[in-house]
Amino acid sequence: MSSLASSETIVGFEALTVSKRLVRSVSQKLRKKAHRVEGDEEDKVRRVSLRCLTLYGRGGGCKVGADTGEEFGDPSCRRRSSTCEEGKLYKSICGIEDNNFNCFSYGMKEKFWKKSNRKDLDLEESVRNSRMHIFLPDDILEMCLVRLPLTGLMSARLVCKKWRHLTTTPRFLQMRREGSYQKPWLFLFGAVKDGYCSGEIHALDVSQDQWHRIGSDILRGRFMFSVASMQDDVYIVGGCSSLTNFGRVDKSSFKTHKGVLVFSPLTKSWRKASSMRYARSMPILAVSEVCSDFSIIQSHQNRHDRQFPRSRVGGVSAVYEDPHRLSLRRQYRNAFDVSEPSSLPNRKAYKFIRQRSGQANTKGCKRFVLIAVGGLGSWDEPLNSGEIYDSVSNKWTEIQSLPIDFGVICAGVVCNGMFYVCSEKDKLAGYDIERGFWIGIQTSTFPPHVHEYYPKLVACNGRLFLLSVSWCEGDGQIGRRNKAVRKLWELDLMYLTWTEVSVHPDAPMDWNPVFIANRNLIFGVEMFKIFGQVLDFFTVCDVSNMEMSWSHISRNHMAHEFDASSCMTKIMAVLHL
Repeated sequence: MSSLASSETIVGFEALTVSKRLVRSVSQKLRKKAHRVEGDEEDKVRRVSLRCLTLYGRGGGCKVGADTGEEFGDPSCRRRSSTCEEGKLYKSICGIEDNNFNCFSYGMKEKFWKKSNRKDLDLEESVRNSRMHIFLPDDILEMCLVRLPLTGLMSARLVCKKWRHLTTTPRFLQMRREGSYQKPWLFLFGAVKDGYCSGEIHALDVSQDQWHRIGSDILRGRFMFSVASMQDDVYIVGGCSSLTNFGRVDKSSFKTHKGVLVFSPLTKSWRKASSMRYARSMPILAVSEVCSDFSIIQSHQNRHDRQFPRSRVGGVSAVYEDPHRLSLRRQYRNAFDVSEPSSLPNRKAYKFIRQRSGQANTKGCKRFVLIAVGGLGSWDEPLNSGEIYDSVSNKWTEIQSLPIDFGVICAGVVCNGMFYVCSEKDKLAGYDIERGFWIGIQTSTFPPHVHEYYPKLVACNGRLFLLSVSWCEGDGQIGRRNKAVRKLWELDLMYLTWTEVSVHPDAPMDWNPVFIANRNLIFGVEMFKIFGQVLDFFTVCDVSNMEMSWSHISRNHMAHEFDASSCMTKIMAVLHL
C-alpha cells in the first residue's frame, strides 16, 4: 500500500510538473509573441525592420533568441561587461527563468549596435529635417535665403527643387535687389590664353577677396566687345571674331558682330537681346534710368529726321543707304560746332528743365536704357553714330550722330540723366537722353594728360570724374627725374571747372586700363606684361571719403595664366549681388 501510495504521489507530482512546464512554455510563447508585435510596430514607425536576422553572423556568433528590443538603442547597454551578462544568466538559472538571453559574441554585438544606432540617427535627422521643411513657411524661407551671400545662395539652390524655385522668382530677386545684403562683385571679360579667346569670366568677390571662374562657351572666340551692367545683368555688346583662325585674336580676316548677349550671374543663365542696327567693336556703352512713360521712338526719331533728312545727297543711291551717313556728314559738317556759344542752351532754362524732368521721374515706375556710341565699324573705321536700346520693348533706335570734327570717342558715362563723352581731341559733349540731342560743353582748361593715354570718365552719385595720365615735374627738386602719374579730376557741373582730387598710387604701366564706378566706389584694373609675366592690379577708391585715397583689393591672382594680348582685350563690369 505504501508503495502504491508513493507511486501515485510521484505520478501526481510529475503531472503537476508537466502542467507547470506547459503553462510556463505557453506563457513564454505569448510573451514572445507580444514582444514581437511591439517590435514590429516600433519598426514600422522607424521604418527599419530588425526581425530579419540570419542564423549565423559573420563572426560565427549565434543569433538565435537575440534581443531585438530597445537595448541596442540605449548607449548605456554598450558598456555592459560580460560578467553582468553571466550574472544575469546565473540569476535566471537559480531564480525565475528568463528565456530572453543573448548569445552574441562581444565583437558581433558591437557591430550590430553601431549599424542599428547609425540607422536610428539618420532616420531621426531625416524626420527632423522633413518636419522643419513642412512647417517652415515660404515667407520665412525667403527671408532666410535672401540674406545669404552669393556663394551661399548658389549652394542653397542645390539643396532641393523648392529652394531653387524660391531663389529664382522675380519676387525674390526684387527683395534681394532692394535689401542691404548685396556685396560688390567684379566680372572680368576678354581673357586670352595660348592665343585663344577662352570666353571664361573671372569674378571677384570683393568682400571675401575670392576669385571664381565661370565658363561661357557662348563667348568663345569673341573679342573686342564691350560690357555694361544693368540691374542684375551684364550686357555684352558687339565685338569681333576671326574668320580664318576661329578662337584666335586675329584681325587679318575678321567679322564684326552686332549681336547682344545678356548674362545673369544670379541664375548663371544666358539669353539673347535684340541686335544693334550696325555692327560695332569696342563701342562706348552707358546705362541710364528713365521713367516708364518715356517714349524713345518719338523723341529720338523726330530729332534725327530734323537734323539729318533721308535724301539723296552726294550721289548716294537709294539701294545703298549709307549706314554711317558719310555724305550727310559732309553736308552738315558745320551744323554742330562745340566751340560756338550758340550751340549751348541757356544754362538757367536747361537747369530748370532738368529739375522738372527729375521730378517727373520720381512719380512713375523706372526702366533702363542702354546707349552705344562710337566704336569701330565692319571695315575697322571709327564711327560717330549712336544707338539706344529700350529694355522693355527690346528694340534699338538710332540717335543723332556726333560731328566729324569731334574726334574719336574714347570714353563715356551717364551722370544726372546726361550722357557725357570725351574725344581724343580733349573735347567734351553731352547727350540729353530725354530730349534727344547733343550739347557741346565748354569747360575750363582740360586736364593735362599724355596723349598716348586716353582719358577715362566715371560717375558716382551725381559727380563726374576724369582719370588722366600726366607728367610730374619731380616736385621742384633738383636732379629728381620726372615721372608719369595718374590723377583723378572732378568737374564742377555748375561752373564747369576741373579740380584735382586724388592721385592713383600705381605707376601707369597699362595703356588700356579699365575704370568703372558703382555707387560710392570707383574700381580700376591695370594689367601689363613685365619680365615675361602678366601682372594685374585691382584698386578701389571711395569718393564718399574726404581723403579719396586708393587701396588695393587684389594683386597678381589670376593674370599669370593670360597672354599679353589680354591687356588690350580685357573689359570689366561691376554688380552688387
